[in-house]
Amino acid sequence: MRSGAKTAIVGGVFLVVASGVGYGGFNLWNGIMGGDDVSSMGAPRRSGPVTSDEVTATARDFLAAWSAGEAERAGQLTNDPVTATSAVAAYKETASVSAATITPETPIGPTVPFTVKATVTYRGVSKPWTYRSQLSVVRGETTGRPLVKWVPSVLHPKLRTADATIRTGVAKTASVKAVDRNGVELTAEKYPSLAPVLAELRKRYGAKAGGESGVETWIESGTGARLGAAADAPLLVLTKGRPGTLRTTLDAEVQAAAEAAVGNFEKASVTAIEPSTGAIRAVANNPATEYNTAFLGQQAPGSTMKIVTAAMLMQNGVVAGPNSPVECPSTVLARGQTFQNLEKFSIANATLAKAFRQSCNTAFIRKVLPELADKNVADTALGTTARDSFGIGQTWAVGVPAFDGSVPESAGSNTPASYIGQGQIQMSALNVASLSATVKNGGFLQPYLVAKDLDDREFATADRLSSGVASALKQMMRETATAGDGTATKAMAGVPGPKGAKTGSAEVDGQGTSNSWFTGYSGDLAAAAVVQSGGHGGDAAGPVVARVLKAG
Repeated sequence: MRSGAKTAIVGGVFLVVASGVGYGGFNLWNGIMGGDDVSSMGAPRRSGPVTSDEVTATARDFLAAWSAGEAERAGQLTNDPVTATSAVAAYKETASVSAATITPETPIGPTVPFTVKATVTYRGVSKPWTYRSQLSVVRGETTGRPLVKWVPSVLHPKLRTADATIRTGVAKTASVKAVDRNGVELTAEKYPSLAPVLAELRKRYGAKAGGESGVETWIESGTGARLGAAADAPLLVLTKGRPGTLRTTLDAEVQAAAEAAVGNFEKASVTAIEPSTGAIRAVANNPATEYNTAFLGQQAPGSTMKIVTAAMLMQNGVVAGPNSPVECPSTVLARGQTFQNLEKFSIANATLAKAFRQSCNTAFIRKVLPELADKNVADTALGTTARDSFGIGQTWAVGVPAFDGSVPESAGSNTPASYIGQGQIQMSALNVASLSATVKNGGFLQPYLVAKDLDDREFATADRLSSGVASALKQMMRETATAGDGTATKAMAGVPGPKGAKTGSAEVDGQGTSNSWFTGYSGDLAAAAVVQSGGHGGDAAGPVVARVLKAG
């Protein structure tokens, strides 16, 4: 066979296609690639980087062995023959691949990309399956032979762990047709951020939604669990089952606005909640990956935390309300660390409301710390308010995986840092959206994505805010969104009232620009967004939240 030959057939069904990479002809005597022992016994031991000829020949031989279904031979051409042999055998048997054509592309150094065109056959039903992957060639540490560096992703790019395998069969759970609160179908194709959400909904509720399973190809862990977003979007569907309908709390129009809003930034997340019920109306991330950052992210929330800190001050008698006088110098020294305001601004004759709407860091540290220290609650008061009044740190039963937020007991300079949303405080966009929702509603209602009676989940609860504290927080958030000196006024300008908001910027070690945070509400919709390295909250995250609120 000459270079550029189209096919080499083994066993009538598997073949390798040489594709412009200078692969010379090879015969199929004695199975594949000639009859010599692949160990090349007697050849001088080589060292140094693999050569281009070695890369070409090793990749050619391995791909031919794999496509021929010669698992043991393929394994011997790798640096992990035991693992590779088992994986290649499973590819044919467990994945039910009945035929495969593998087309190598031009090597890039020691790496060879290739395309697999396979046929999957299960109980008499066959379907084509095409995807791309790649392999790398290394020199064996003991033999000096060129070998394929074995990693599971050689067989398929989504095989990422050694115990994972590709399996074809009747799906363990039926697919679901997720719909929004008005019955509009929700798909990952139309709403990319929902891919991991829909995957988890199928995993948890597929058996309860009344559908019938089809035949699919998927990736399975060593424990038998389907992995990643493949749980909703299988690698291949041979026969479709009948999906069951699952109603969610999402709103298709708000979801569309959320998807568009985060798309304006390289890395951004947003979540929207209905304050009067806790129902989640939207969740979006950019990039839209298998990791739902809006629910699972664990980041410092910056000055959005001042919502909780302000509540803590009033609950502990440090201030009486929004008109209480506070000091707002440009800097303050607290527990051995100097804290400052943005561009070191200061406010003369400040009140709590003015410090809140202009986001004065020093005001939330200077007076607070000594008074709380006198009461021996300085290091625990913020966590108590976060948990008992805002539900942060309790166990949330959303319906899909979600971070519950964390406001741990602090010590040293972490305590004053926590008052302004730094230190050890960690929250997601969902948690911060819930802060606004709690203020708007006057009490915490745990956010949820599907009705709790679907699986008898127990929701987290918290004490309602006192009428005085709730009224004060609403006033300060309203002024932040409407007053001439409010940090959120520009972003919230086109958002209908009644409305309120709070901006935040969170410094991250090793990151030149702070993360941009923003949370707010309008009518019966609350939202929060974070834009990585977005700077001031009103500049980046603010427009994201505003666009979502306008859609409500």
